[in-house]
Amino acid sequence: MARVLTPRAEDFPRWYQDLIAKAKLADNGPVRGTMVIRPAGYAIWERMQAEMDARIKAAGAENAYFPLFIPESYLKREAQHVEGFSPELAVVTHGGGKPLAEPIVVRPTSETVIGEFMAKWIDSYRDLPLLLNQWANVVRWELRPRIFLRTSEFLWQEGHTAHATREDARAYARRILHEAYEDLMVNVIGIPVVVGLKTARERFAGATATYTCEGMMGDGKALQLGTSHELGQNFAKAFDISYSSKEGGREHAWTTSWGTSTRMLGGLIMAHGDDNGLRVPPRLAPIQAYVMIVKDGDGVGEAAAKLRDGLRDAGVRVALDDRTDTPFGRRAVDAELRGYPVRVEVGPRDLAVGNATVVRRTDGSKTPTPVADVVTAVLAALETDQQVLHDQALANRESRTVEVATLAEAIEAAATGWARVPWSAVGVAGEAEANGQGVTVRCLLRADGSVPDSEDEPDLIAILARAY
Repeated sequence: MARVLTPRAEDFPRWYQDLIAKAKLADNGPVRGTMVIRPAGYAIWERMQAEMDARIKAAGAENAYFPLFIPESYLKREAQHVEGFSPELAVVTHGGGKPLAEPIVVRPTSETVIGEFMAKWIDSYRDLPLLLNQWANVVRWELRPRIFLRTSEFLWQEGHTAHATREDARAYARRILHEAYEDLMVNVIGIPVVVGLKTARERFAGATATYTCEGMMGDGKALQLGTSHELGQNFAKAFDISYSSKEGGREHAWTTSWGTSTRMLGGLIMAHGDDNGLRVPPRLAPIQAYVMIVKDGDGVGEAAAKLRDGLRDAGVRVALDDRTDTPFGRRAVDAELRGYPVRVEVGPRDLAVGNATVVRRTDGSKTPTPVADVVTAVLAALETDQQVLHDQALANRESRTVEVATLAEAIEAAATGWARVPWSAVGVAGEAEANGQGVTVRCLLRADGSVPDSEDEPDLIAILARAY
């Protein structure tokens, strides 16, 4: 395979940018910090959307849509929230050629505008829980943009819910965390995430608790792939989201919010990609099997079309490449870059003896296979390689995670991977010291790996790392 990417070991950030460009996943937009998601990249995002949307709906939430423009006064109602987002806000001051009576914020997230309408729609305990989700774009003015990871505008889903009790709100925030986010990331995207509690320093602005899914990338750094927040009654009091209880009193609701974004595409690239390009887990891949005509003639086109149809009938997402006017080597390189899980190469020489060649993206293996057995071989490869990619990512994380006893050791370990250290050995002061050296506490865990309710619980483990 011709070298078209900077090797990961040589320059990981350059490899990442090379891959995005050469695989035609995305491009930089005309305004600094924005991105254009190309069809190949958007097809993967659509698969992520579909899988996530199904999980969110299974948890009882319904999709809605709220405005892109938010009155600046809405954000100012929740002090921590506006303070947390102020440096990232894009503000509109003119419209229709005239100064606006009140500046308008381009949504960085929608707690405030959705809170306004929750207050309007909720009257009685019978209206709870109110479970909403929206698919939208948001704007956060990034100083150091990087495609998919940090852009001034990105795509995401954001869920917002209101509940009668704190217990119900907490249970729902965690349900989304595990049943939607963790399940998708582990079982579809193939990234073994660590699920834990954010520290107060890392908590979402205005939240009382933030839960996170953290994945290790190929260079040992962490990437926050999704978060779920308990908002307590902070937004309910700011926007008067209240209800008549069964007892006849007036109570404020307890709210949550949660989101995942196109950052998951960056995670996919950095967790699974290799020096030949992207590797897309089969359950996620828009194209699972790519049938390629090596050279036309001798019934090759007809045989390739039959294989495509047979794979499609077996439930495989399949495409046929019959562009024989383009050199096969170039097409094969492009297929590697795009990360199609399986290629089926059909040429006159193999076909003459009744074979096609099945190529697996995970390891590059090429297996001559009787045409009659190709569908079975492809289905087996797809099932196996979904697990292979997960297991390779898990092995990378385990090999680069070390148990340490002190903050100094944790900061040193974060140069090449993750550190697990007692939270009591770090604490608030130690976290600030680590931040000063570019290391963050990614999350807190109980000793048994479960998610704590509070950072004040005894015997918690902190995960420290450098992060994107």
